[in-house]
Amino acid sequence: MEEREGEVRWEGLCSRDAAARDAALDTIGQAILRRAESIASGAAADGLPVPAARDGLGEALARLLMLSKRCPFPDVREKSEAILSRVQELGIRIPRPLGHGPSRFIPEKEVPAPLLWDCFFLSCLYHSEESEKLQSAVDEHFCCFSPDCLTIQVGKEDATMHTLFAESFATLGRLDNVTLVMVFHPQYLESFLKTQHYLLQMDGPLPLHYRHYIGIMAAARHQCSYLVNLHVNDFLHVGGDPKWLNGLENAPQKLQNLGELNKMLAHRPWLITKEHIEQLLKTEENSWSLAELIHAVVLLTHYHSLASFTFGCGISPEIDCEGGHTFRPPSVSNYCICDITNGYHGVDEIHASPAGSIPSTESVCEVEALMEKMKQLQECRDEEEASQEEMATRFEREKRESMFVCSSEDEESAATRDVSRHFEDTSYGYKDFSRHGMHVPTFRVQDYSWEDHGYSLVNRLYPDVGQLLDEKFHIAYNLTYNTMAMHKDVDTSMLRRAIWNYIHCMFGIRYDDYDYGEINQLLDRSFKVYIKTVVCTPEKTTKRMYDSFWRQFEHSEKVHVNLLLVEARMQAELLYALRAITRYMT
Repeated sequence: MEEREGEVRWEGLCSRDAAARDAALDTIGQAILRRAESIASGAAADGLPVPAARDGLGEALARLLMLSKRCPFPDVREKSEAILSRVQELGIRIPRPLGHGPSRFIPEKEVPAPLLWDCFFLSCLYHSEESEKLQSAVDEHFCCFSPDCLTIQVGKEDATMHTLFAESFATLGRLDNVTLVMVFHPQYLESFLKTQHYLLQMDGPLPLHYRHYIGIMAAARHQCSYLVNLHVNDFLHVGGDPKWLNGLENAPQKLQNLGELNKMLAHRPWLITKEHIEQLLKTEENSWSLAELIHAVVLLTHYHSLASFTFGCGISPEIDCEGGHTFRPPSVSNYCICDITNGYHGVDEIHASPAGSIPSTESVCEVEALMEKMKQLQECRDEEEASQEEMATRFEREKRESMFVCSSEDEESAATRDVSRHFEDTSYGYKDFSRHGMHVPTFRVQDYSWEDHGYSLVNRLYPDVGQLLDEKFHIAYNLTYNTMAMHKDVDTSMLRRAIWNYIHCMFGIRYDDYDYGEINQLLDRSFKVYIKTVVCTPEKTTKRMYDSFWRQFEHSEKVHVNLLLVEARMQAELLYALRAITRYMT
């Protein structure tokens, strides 16, 4: 990727060949040091203090900082750090990261990615002398982990993951924080990255810059500056017009016309009708083709649901993006007053749990109680089955009750200008439905389902994407390690189905063969609050909400919950949009 100052090129760092990376780093280092020396010598000649990095140098240094912390190749991390040190020796202030790790909710030491990187790198090397050198480095890294932790981490390593990390970094030029949190569940991560890569970079109906701009539009609906920032950079990289970033009104009319569908999909998908589809397909010179519209709909639903994951797991800003680094010097305690005022505190404070690190009797009892309820419900299933009328009544009751599930922390939050300019009608949201008691019509899966209808429609108009989405849905829905907190050999299918169906219930989607009375038995109020917030108004998710449900469960299990939320939400949005498209076509 070529930087705006026209001197620094980063592409070579993505190579799996160590020699190519080394050559690229030499070129990058020379370009950055030339600029740094110019700034430093100019200040010295004028008898002035060395100024902060300018003229694009700050962005390049932030990029190096990201590489020194997040690149999967140890040689790139080490040499990036060395270049930063040389710049610092010239008297120019270098950036340092804000926050601690890829998630504000999960302690960095509990995220498996760093160890995976070193193991992965060793497996990909083709030069035995470098492999020997790095093996000792990884051996030293292992010493930082307890034996139990080591077993968990190494157990997740396999050849597929090695390739996955290499391809991810080669494709994106980074391993973003979403990836580093999703790596708790490698099987899902592989499917997710494969699908996202196809949507953004492989052959398809929409040009590349349209794809990233649609991603920006979708993420902005939930004020997700994390995703907006990533796709602004990608949009510019693939040749997008910078003027479009000044506001949706500066984008082509064709993209502006997508705004209505974007807001309904994000907040009230049950309102989408075939007339909305017809309006997009019949707008003369600004019309969409059916194939383009399917591509756009999949992108919109992908990034709406990914915004839910971003907020639900407390994903931190990328190190090289706004909010991920600072050029201010650290204080003696390693963070300064500006960090405190911006909400960045010490690592212990950030990750302190209300329950503390010692399992409380209450939280352990919660796990036991949940397992007992699952056992009782299974016994009831075996003994008797409710009538269809009773099942329908229980669904309507749960749908109605879900409208009134809200957090005491629920507050009005206005979108910032930097994000809200990418969409229209900022007051439109799911909150209007929940507060005004508007009726959501029931969508019967028996009449229109993903498996029988949506899958084939997507695959016909956007080949292979239906298969990719179907695989991702199934992995998320069926993913299990047969564990619950400290218990092993547990069948969690009943719990996973309750979570999935509760999300669909909030969107008015009903499964005739499911007893919705199970939801109230398995999901307590704090869990329902978390689910509804993450799915419907993710920008309002707090760490307190994350900590308050399933207090004795592992972070990996809470990330697993978020994968269910992501896929159930995406499928719900798709069902409404695809049904409207089907009705238009018939």
